[in-house]
Amino acid sequence: MFKFNLKYFLIFLSIFIIEVIIAIYIKDNFIRPYFGDYLVIFLVYYFLMSFINADKNKIALGVLLFAFTVEIIQYFQVLPYFNLEKNRILRIVAGNTFSFEDLIIYTIAFLTIIFFNRYDKKTLSDRKPMS
Repeated sequence: MFKFNLKYFLIFLSIFIIEVIIAIYIKDNFIRPYFGDYLVIFLVYYFLMSFINADKNKIALGVLLFAFTVEIIQYFQVLPYFNLEKNRILRIVAGNTFSFEDLIIYTIAFLTIIFFNRYDKKTLSDRKPMS
C-alpha cells in the first residue's frame, strides 16, 4: 500500500511551486481564487499518490471528499467551537470563507483527474506488447 513514487512526487513539487507563485505574485479575480483552487486538488492528489499505491480514482475521490469537508468546516465556522481559531496551521488548512463556487471548482478538478485516469488506462490497454 505504501510505496514512494518519484514521478508523482516531482509532479506534486511542481504544482506546489506554481501554487506558491500564484499565492505570492498573482492578485487577480480569476487565477488566484479559481485556478488556485483547481490546482490544489491536483496538489493533494499527487502528494498522496507519491506515497500510496492504491486505486487512483479512489484517492481522487478521497481528495474531493476532503476538500468538501474543508468547505463544510468553513460554512459552519467550526474552529471557534473548539477554540482552534488561533491555530495558524488549522486556519490555513480550513480557510476563511465558504464558497459554493469552490465546490464546483473542486468537482471539475476531480472530474479532470478521473478523465485522465480513464484515458491513461485506455491508452495503456490499447498498446500492443513488443515482440
